[in-house]
This record gives sequence, C-alpha cells and structure tokens, in this order.
Amino acid sequence: MSTHAKRERLLFADLLEAVGPDAPTLCDGWQARDLAAHVVMRERRPDAAGGILLDALKDRAERIQAEFAAKPYDELVHLIRTGPPRMSLYGIKQIDEAANTVEFYVHTEDVRRAQPEWTPRPLDRVFENALWSRLEKAARLLGRKSPVGLVLRRSNGQTVVAHKGTPVVTVTGEAGELTLFAFGRQDAAQVELDGDEEAITRLREAKLGF
Repeated sequence: MSTHAKRERLLFADLLEAVGPDAPTLCDGWQARDLAAHVVMRERRPDAAGGILLDALKDRAERIQAEFAAKPYDELVHLIRTGPPRMSLYGIKQIDEAANTVEFYVHTEDVRRAQPEWTPRPLDRVFENALWSRLEKAARLLGRKSPVGLVLRRSNGQTVVAHKGTPVVTVTGEAGELTLFAFGRQDAAQVELDGDEEAITRLREAKLGF
C-alpha cells in the first residue's frame, strides 16, 4: 500500500477503535459501526460495492453492509487495519493510492468531526498537495449537483471550477477542507464562502459529492 493511503487507513482504524462502535459520525444515520461496515464492504465485496453509486444495486449493498455491521466491531476494525484481501485490486499500490487516500481521509474526518470538542487536524504540505491534485481531477464530478456556480480556491490561490453557472459562489480554504466541502460535508468544512447570500444558502444545502 502507498504512503498516504496506508497512513490514512491506520489513522481511521485507530480512531474507530478509540471512539467505539456507537460513536456518531457525519454520515446521516450511521454510527461508527455502520461506517466501518461500509468501508469493509467496499473493499471485500466488489459485487455489492457498486450499490454505493448505482441505485439499481443499492438494496443489495445495504443488505450486505448490514451483514458486515452485525459482525464483532473489533473484527471490522481489524479488517480495515490489515488492508484489502490478497487478490483485491485495492492491494495494487497505484490503485490503493488513487482510490483510498481521499476515501480514508474523508471517513476519518466523518468520525473526528462528529465528536464533541473536536479540534482541527494539521495536514502536512505534501499531503495537502496530494488532496488538491485529486480534487482538481474530480471537482466537476463532485460539483455536478450544485445549484449554483461553484469555484473552489485554495488559500494559496490555486483554483478549480467545480460547476459552471450563475450566480457563482467561491469557496476558499485549505485543500483538505475543500475536499470535505466537495464531498458533501459542507457544514463541517472550515472554509469561507463568497457570493450572494441566497446562493450560499442553496450551496450549503445541496447534495454534493458522489
């Protein structure tokens, strides 16, 4: 596994272990156990993981995720920490880096930021740049449901258009915070929004992400 993906995986597993199965998360209706089951299903049941994105497979994905959630919580955390099964595509370094770096970063923050009195986690510049690189590539897909024009701007001035349209809202922040915003965690992301007040409200309520 690659450096960023492996580090974020271990941080996620450690956090799940620390907060326990009943801890809240930013994912509506999910506790830590549910989020852990989601991640395990994604890596170990590719036949069901398509339901994460495809409505036609959603019922199957929910059923299999529930089966994983019924397993002992310690077992789920162990499966996350030890990584994908031997024959999984996620075991290939390049795929792991591409698919899991952001996945584990976002889900770690889903748990962290749902806890009382959480504090921001400082990210090193190399990791911030890695997150920005991925965000640039995925911005239009993540922002496709925005009801207004959406521009994402790093604090250093780097900018990407996530959705064309008017009025335009510009969201400014560090790459990690912009990633969370674009993945639908608008209320939890520490960013500044500039634009028409009504447009900002609509953007905050929009369903961004995959």
